[in-house]
Parts: sequence; structure tokens; C-alpha cells
Amino acid sequence: MKTFIGSDHAGYNLKEKIKKYLIKSGIDFQDLGAKGLNPKDDYPDFAIAAAKKVAGNPGSLGIIICGTGLGSCIAANKIRGIRAAPAWNPDTAAQAREHLDANVLCLGARVLTLVEVKEILARWLETKFSGEERHLRRIKKITGLEKWPR
Repeated sequence: MKTFIGSDHAGYNLKEKIKKYLIKSGIDFQDLGAKGLNPKDDYPDFAIAAAKKVAGNPGSLGIIICGTGLGSCIAANKIRGIRAAPAWNPDTAAQAREHLDANVLCLGARVLTLVEVKEILARWLETKFSGEERHLRRIKKITGLEKWPR
């Protein structure tokens, strides 16, 4: 399964550490930037790039890192087919995958330690969507909003 990863300047250093973790874990990934530390870059650019890649590659996952994970999450969720979720511990990461079939994980470099991030990533990557009817029904309702006129 392909994983797409992106960050702004606030998440750049953590992204570089996450890449090392993904390599050690044998996870195939593509880094969509930032390619360097630029305080003038904007998180929506990287969040949207990662979200578009995930949306265009069914079965893939995304990891987006910014200061809190929240702004990137909002931006990613504007892309049709994306179910981005922030996680602040392994349980929230697992719930996002198991119950919500979340395909993008949003992390906050300013609010999580590297140890916490590794634990979150491990659970995120190992957890599969349950496929239970109640979760499918709820996701269908959310996905239906993508067709709602603006």
C-alpha cells in the first residue's frame, strides 16, 4: 500500500523523522514536501497535495504534519474521497481507521513527541477498517455530503 506524506515548515523536522520510521517499517511512501525548512510556506499546499494523491490512488494512505494537525486536517477534508482525522494517541488513530475508514492521518508536530508519533503511526498502519454495517452506514451519510451543492 502506498503512503503519501507531506508537511509544512512546522512539521518538516518531524516529517523527516517519520520518513526514517517508515523506511525501517518497510512502508512504501512518497514525500510530497516540504523539501526544506521555509517559514513562509503554507500548510494547505502540502495537505491538499497529499489528499489529492490519496484520492487518486484508491487504497493508499496519507500522513500530513503541521503545527497541530488541525489546519491540515481541515484542508485535506475538502478533497472528495478524503476522510482525514487527527490523532493524539494510539487509540484515536486506531478508532479513525477501524470505525471511520480514515485514509489520511493528521499529526501535530508542536503537540506530540516523537515517541507518541511512533506509537500513533504503528497503530494507524496496523489497524484496518472493520467494515461493520453501522460504520458503513455512517460513512455513506458523510460521503453523501460531497455531492451537496455549495
